[in-house]
Amino acid sequence: MDSVVSDATAVSSVPGFTAPGVPAQPGTVPGRTAAFPDPEDGAQDWQLDHSRAPIATKIVVAGGFGVGKTTFVRAVSEITPLQTEALMTRASEETDDLSATPDKLTTTVAMDFGRITLDNDLVLYVFGTPGQQRFWFMWDDLVRGAIGAIVLADTRRLTDCFPALDYFESCALPYIVAVNHFEGTAHYDAEDVREALTVPAHVPVVIMDARKRYSVVECLLAMVAHALDATPE
Repeated sequence: MDSVVSDATAVSSVPGFTAPGVPAQPGTVPGRTAAFPDPEDGAQDWQLDHSRAPIATKIVVAGGFGVGKTTFVRAVSEITPLQTEALMTRASEETDDLSATPDKLTTTVAMDFGRITLDNDLVLYVFGTPGQQRFWFMWDDLVRGAIGAIVLADTRRLTDCFPALDYFESCALPYIVAVNHFEGTAHYDAEDVREALTVPAHVPVVIMDARKRYSVVECLLAMVAHALDATPE
């Protein structure tokens, strides 16, 4: 019996853990292995208020090959992004057009994933799709549960956007078009791109830079606002 009591006492001394029959210490939850978030550890307000939970939403970033989807996710994620980059080989030379991105050495073969907290109560999970046609079969799984999508466009290869635009139109998922402005390329107004892609008037078209966090955040905010307008309930 003494050994059982001593073992329980020893376990209960572990921060954030309480053993059965041992009174919980302040700041711990019985049966849990982690203590409540501490403001000194950088916890958000909603993490300290246990009467509410954050709204977690999912957004998909799609577009053609080499348009900047991985860069988009990497620039904005507050966590280390999950990336499935593989080295490009000669086997893909005939299918992957590198004329616009000659320095590209890797490509996404599954997805990119990142997270950003836009407000105290709003957390966005950002999923980047693979761009090549041979990976399009994954889109149905990546899009499931998303509130909307961002279609990245490169003005040098606007036709690469059409598969993504057709896909989101067919599944009635709210989307916006984000023109990723690459260095050394001509600058076009959003309305010029809208006309070239025949994007409906109610769909926002924004000009952005996937390398810059503030620009990506503005793009995400535009997507969330459009999703709320399209599906207010």
